[in-house]
Amino acid sequence: MKIKTWQIITLVFAFLIVLLRLTSNPAPKHPYYAEDLNYPLVIAHQGGDGVWPGESMLAFQNAVELGVDVLEMDLHITSDGVLVLMHDETVDRTTDGSGEIEAMTIEQIKQLDAAYDWSPDGGATFPYRGQGIQVATLEEVFTAFPEMRMTIEIKRTNGSMAKPFCNLIREYNMQEKVLVASFHDERLNEFRAECPEVATSSAKNETTVFVLMTKAYLGGFYSPAFYSLQVPEESGGITVMTPAFVKAAHARNLAVEPWTINDEETMRKFIEWGVDGIITDRPDIMMEVLGR
Repeated sequence: MKIKTWQIITLVFAFLIVLLRLTSNPAPKHPYYAEDLNYPLVIAHQGGDGVWPGESMLAFQNAVELGVDVLEMDLHITSDGVLVLMHDETVDRTTDGSGEIEAMTIEQIKQLDAAYDWSPDGGATFPYRGQGIQVATLEEVFTAFPEMRMTIEIKRTNGSMAKPFCNLIREYNMQEKVLVASFHDERLNEFRAECPEVATSSAKNETTVFVLMTKAYLGGFYSPAFYSLQVPEESGGITVMTPAFVKAAHARNLAVEPWTINDEETMRKFIEWGVDGIITDRPDIMMEVLGR
């Protein structure tokens, strides 16, 4: 019997599909996602920026006292090599100063009022202004909260922070307590090469590839180089968060931690879908939702 060309192509395609499926691997287990944790994790975005001045020691302390599971923060480096915590690349939006963090020394940064522009009511009042709240350093947070889990996002900088960041994690023995994130693939890849023992979430391009593969029902072929998907509800007109997405991620042993979820209704919906954590400016609301 003569085999037709289309039959050969079909057989080759089927063989490749089976080969890909057999050679693909889920993410391995990592101590950061210990089985005995109280899931879903309450992840305080910037320490809870909707409740207190974000990225400050006050916010982190209050979040810990509230009982959150994870402190989330953003990493920059000063001109003299100190790792500091702030969401933006400049100090303009949140402090009484002006300038790019990477062009300032730690002495200059520490002179700023880190709570100067934080307001709970759209600018009507500034209750923490002038109370001596400073920009926090990563070392201060490691020193104060050695038992806490932390999600630390590497922000965009001109120079790499991978080596001093990894050195500080190792110095304070935080390898199993830290999850590193970044929107910038090259910065995250640098960190992974420098500090392979520390868990990371997906970078922007990795997230995009996985989302598109799950939309095409091909998530089972993906071999992740990360442990978590920290994703928005939707991006670029594409709905990211769906029950099917959560299921596909879990099939690859990936945690799903959507951001930045601040309302009770969405929190309850995602919890019902089985997310592993929620990144929120309002950890107080999520704690109430969970009855903790």
